[in-house]
Amino acid sequence: MTAIPMTSAPCGPLTGVAEVPGDKSISHRSLILGALAVGETRITGLLEGEDVLDTAHAMRAFGAEVIDHGGGSWSVHGVGVGGFAEPDQVINCGNSGTGVRLIMGAMATSPISATFTGDASLNGRPMARVTDPLALFGTQSVGRDGGRLPMTIVGAADPVPVHYTVPMPSAQVKSAVLLAGLNAPGQTVVIEREATRDHTERMLAGFGAEITVEQSDEGRVITLTGRPELRPQDIAVPRDPSSAAFPVCAALLVPGSDVLVPGIGLNPTRAGLFTTLREMGADLTYENERTEGGEPVADLRARFSPDMKGIEVPPARAASMIDEYPVLSVVAANATGVTMMAGVKELRVKESDRIAAMADGLRACGVNVEDGDDWWSVTGMGPGNVPGGATCVSHLDHRIAMAFMILGMAAQKPVSLDDGNPIATSFPIFEPLMASLGAQLRRDTQ
Repeated sequence: MTAIPMTSAPCGPLTGVAEVPGDKSISHRSLILGALAVGETRITGLLEGEDVLDTAHAMRAFGAEVIDHGGGSWSVHGVGVGGFAEPDQVINCGNSGTGVRLIMGAMATSPISATFTGDASLNGRPMARVTDPLALFGTQSVGRDGGRLPMTIVGAADPVPVHYTVPMPSAQVKSAVLLAGLNAPGQTVVIEREATRDHTERMLAGFGAEITVEQSDEGRVITLTGRPELRPQDIAVPRDPSSAAFPVCAALLVPGSDVLVPGIGLNPTRAGLFTTLREMGADLTYENERTEGGEPVADLRARFSPDMKGIEVPPARAASMIDEYPVLSVVAANATGVTMMAGVKELRVKESDRIAAMADGLRACGVNVEDGDDWWSVTGMGPGNVPGGATCVSHLDHRIAMAFMILGMAAQKPVSLDDGNPIATSFPIFEPLMASLGAQLRRDTQ
C-alpha cells in the first residue's frame, strides 16, 4: 500500500461533539459469537474499520452468513458451536492481533484446518502465547520460526477441557482459550492473576453460555461449561474508549478547547486512561452515566487543562489502558514533571514496539524519554512547550500514528508522520472528525 505522509499543525481551540466509532473489542466479539450462535444476531454501531471488516470476512469463510445493512447495522446468521466449516482460502486478518487470536480460539476445537496470515506488522507478532494453550485442547499449529504467521491451525477432533493460568495479562489469550472451551466437553477454567478487559465473559453470558467468575487466592477464576447452544442477540456496540482517547487528549492539550465525546463505554477493565488523566489534573467529566447492553456508558466532556502534573501510573492499572499509553505519553510530554509508566512490557509486542516507537518520536520532537524493558518515563515540558518539528514513524501502528497527530496539535511546530494508512484499521473517520473540531491535519502529496 502506498504510504500516506501526514502533518498535524498547531491549531486553535478544539470545540464540538466528537462521535467516535463503535468499540473495536466488542465489535470483533459480536461477529464471532454471532457466528457461533444458532439464529440471527443483529448488531448496531459496529466499528467498520479494517480490523473488524477482516473478522467479518473470516466469519463468512467459516460458513456464517454476515450481512452489512449499512450505517453500522449488521446481521450474522450463525452456524452454532462446533458448526464452523473449513475455509476454502487463507484467512487474512490484516493488522488485527485481536481478530486472528480470537478466531484461532473459536475454530481450535472443531475438526477443521485453517491458515492465517496478515500484514507485515501482524506477521511479525508472536502467536505462541495463543497456540500454546490451544495445544492443551489437542489443537495443532504450524507456523514460521518463532511461532509467527502465516500459520496453519489444525483443530482438535476430540478436544478435552483445559485448566489454564494466563502467564501474562492478556485479554486476547484469555478470550481465545474461552472460545476454544465452547466446543470442549466439561468445564474449561481460565485463571488470570491480573484482571483484563472482560467483554468476552460478559458477552458469553449474554449469549446464554454457562460461565462463572470468582475471585480466589490464585486470581480471577473463570469457569465455562462447554457445548452450550448460544442464543442470538441484539447488540448495540458502545463507542470505543480507545478511540475516544484521541479527541479527549487533544482537547486537554489545546488552549481554549471544550469537546464532548458521547456514548463512550466505561467498562472498568477499559477506563484506566480516564482515571489516570483525572489524577494528573485533567478537566475531564462524565455526563449522563447509564448502562447499555450490559456495559457502563457515559458522555465525556474534556476541556483544556493547563495544570496537569506528571504522576506514577500504578502498574496494576496497565491492563485497563494498555492501548492508551502512546497517547498518554503525549499528554505527559505537555504536563509538568515526570510521568512514570511501569508494568507495561506488553507494549513491546503490540502492532509495534510501542515504547520504542513513541520514545523515538517524542525525543525527535524535543522531549526527554527514558525507558527499560518493562517501563518508561516522560519528562513533561509544560503546556505549549514541546518543540515538535520532526517526522515520526508509525511502524504500521494505528495508535502510534494517531498519537503523533495529537502531539502536533499542541506542539510549537508541526509534527509529520511517515504513513497515516494504519489509522484506518481502527478509526477510519479520524481525519474528518478531528478536522470538524478544528484540528489542522493534512495529507502530504509526494
